[in-house]
Amino acid sequence: MTNFLKLSVSTIALCTAFSGSAFAQEKVLNLYSARHYQTDEALYAGFTQKTGIKINRIEGKEDELLERLRNEGANSPADILLTVDAARLANAHELGLFAPVKSKVLETRIPAHLRTDDWFSFSTRARVIVYAKDRVKAEDVQNYADLANPKLKGLVCTRSGSHPYNLSLMASIIGHSGEAKAEEWSKGVVANFARAPKGGDTDQIKAVAAGECGVTISNTYYVARLMRSDKAGDKKVMEKVGVVWPDQKGHGTHINVSGAGMLKHAPHKEAAVRFLEYLASDDAQRYFADGNNEWPAVPSVKVSNPALEKLGKFKADTLPVRSLAMYRAKAQMIFDRTGYR
Repeated sequence: MTNFLKLSVSTIALCTAFSGSAFAQEKVLNLYSARHYQTDEALYAGFTQKTGIKINRIEGKEDELLERLRNEGANSPADILLTVDAARLANAHELGLFAPVKSKVLETRIPAHLRTDDWFSFSTRARVIVYAKDRVKAEDVQNYADLANPKLKGLVCTRSGSHPYNLSLMASIIGHSGEAKAEEWSKGVVANFARAPKGGDTDQIKAVAAGECGVTISNTYYVARLMRSDKAGDKKVMEKVGVVWPDQKGHGTHINVSGAGMLKHAPHKEAAVRFLEYLASDDAQRYFADGNNEWPAVPSVKVSNPALEKLGKFKADTLPVRSLAMYRAKAQMIFDRTGYR
């Protein structure tokens, strides 16, 4: 069944759910989600258990959901858009899909650099450097800038420059160092490629372990998944690679987010705000961390995740997520100009 057909079937189901009484509709939240993690089931169940509000959920790829929301316009049944990456959340904002939310709970619990007026971060993941222990010295890859050093020529592999994870990293470099230095960095990384960008973050880590390249960048939850895996192959991969927290003596390691916002035409606005506030609760924050190896956005929440504990503490970049959004388009233009495909 194609994604389009899945979405269509889900629409019929939602419409059926909406045919009940006004009272029934008050106990419903319609969620469009681009998070595809099985562990999120417990997250949603927890909200229903606490509030009595049933969640009708449509899952799809980010671009599909954004296009769907644009087409639905004022007739959209959706209350909340939940997705990963600041660049994607910024895109939804730029399309005028979100509505401003005023909530003392969210303002108190979510740090200012992790929220905007109309969308909020609920978990964070860091973009670390992963290197082959037998080919690269840890001291040579302590900063993102090191990836452009000629001594790494023929050793760097990454996923596509057009992927939101890399766009957000580039946006942070622009935010801290300006466009000229960001473009210089991109040219240096491209010159050091071991191969053309392809695959996802897990593919890059395995390529480093296999000797196809010597160093890469990856979101931490991919690293943590391999660390927690019981598969012999994954264990061997992690034995061959090391992990570095970049820029610990500077701005700190770049972090990205998973977040959500209430949609402009949400038919159940009260339920939508309650859901956003629930995502900032201690219980929900622990689901994010324990279920998908992410860090809570709420700094006071303590989690117990053996992989995250083994990775250790680090200095995180506190560049506001709105800056990542602001420089997203410029990041893509720099990647295009430098041949980072």
